[in-house]
Amino acid sequence: MRGIDDAPVGDVRQHGGPARGSAAAILASLQGRDEELRRAFADGAEVVLWFEHDLYDQLQLVDVLALAREKGAAPSAIVIDSFPGKPGFRGLGELTAEELETLWSARAEVSEAALETASAVWDAFRAPEPVAFADWAVRGASALPLLGPALGRLLEELPAPGDGLSATERTALRAIEAGASTPTAAFLGAQDLEPAPFLGDSWFFRALAELGRGEARLVETADGDELPTPPPLGDGRRFAGLPIRPTATGRRALAGDEDRVELLGIDRWVGGTHVVPAAVWRWDPDRQRLLAPT
Repeated sequence: MRGIDDAPVGDVRQHGGPARGSAAAILASLQGRDEELRRAFADGAEVVLWFEHDLYDQLQLVDVLALAREKGAAPSAIVIDSFPGKPGFRGLGELTAEELETLWSARAEVSEAALETASAVWDAFRAPEPVAFADWAVRGASALPLLGPALGRLLEELPAPGDGLSATERTALRAIEAGASTPTAAFLGAQDLEPAPFLGDSWFFRALAELGRGEARLVETADGDELPTPPPLGDGRRFAGLPIRPTATGRRALAGDEDRVELLGIDRWVGGTHVVPAAVWRWDPDRQRLLAPT
């Protein structure tokens, strides 16, 4: 996806296509994808987009549709959030070739309204302040009906009022408090708490490692030490199987009695918004409300 290298948190510098590699290699891969799409649109080739409901796919969808609108093209799309006989449907990768074939006849040309919506959402996603993006998340888009919930999940990567935790951090702490004793177990437990797939293990490990640093850390090793550097810069196998536990401070944060941002600071990109201690945007998921820095 243009400007993204792994989903889901939606960081324009850190989420969407290839998860690892040099910045130059990732950028070249994304630019190559864009050029291939531009050629296809210019040549009038039939372009059919296959996507599902999670944030990773929905951001790619609006990215590609924004590019199509720039080129005056209207691709077809198959976008689903369920499949007959699969009550726990998580994505297209679960389907067999025969099951995928049944979706082909349902492909439909993307409407002009959907193209306009995608272009506006893509601009809002990359903006330095998340105000317009939050507006799209709250009101949704009839032309792209699966988009609203996905955008809302991305906003939950902003610190919440009260505890300062992102949704990823909160589900990680919940999983560890419930008995997940390694980063891998915490990742699997946290993903079970997600309504749709969100993040890969490397990005989850990165978020977990941020909680496990400093005197005020929320997670630590079973020996009471800080968490080591996560993959890809650290030893992935060692990190994944490391015995971990919540700290007393982590339990207080999970209960809403401590603020993660005040304890650990913050340096995070959510879309085009850079969240730092001097500019802490927060998202209240209960009230569906964006809180500007104070």
